[in-house]
Amino acid sequence: MLDGVNRFGTTADMIIQEVELEGRKRLLAIDSKGLYLTEHSKVDKKHADINRYGVRRQEIWDLLEMNGFQTVELFEENKHLIKTAVAGKAKMVNPLKASKRGIK
Repeated sequence: MLDGVNRFGTTADMIIQEVELEGRKRLLAIDSKGLYLTEHSKVDKKHADINRYGVRRQEIWDLLEMNGFQTVELFEENKHLIKTAVAGKAKMVNPLKASKRGIK
């Protein structure tokens, strides 16, 4: 993990709220690709969350909207929860290539 960012799993700080859809309690979570639904058993595990990467996001958004959720507003209100991976060092620039591109 880079800087505490779990690129494939779901962590507790990604959870927006618990929801009940189609008779099942699930967790509404957010990442850089948008909103998704997952389960308690998938949170804070050291493996990938299939609910995060194994589903089509548009289907999740449609399901949420059919159940009265305002997906765009939810995303905007909670996008501060999204963490991004940042590399430890800046990318090295080859001065010969940079000079050909006009980079100083």
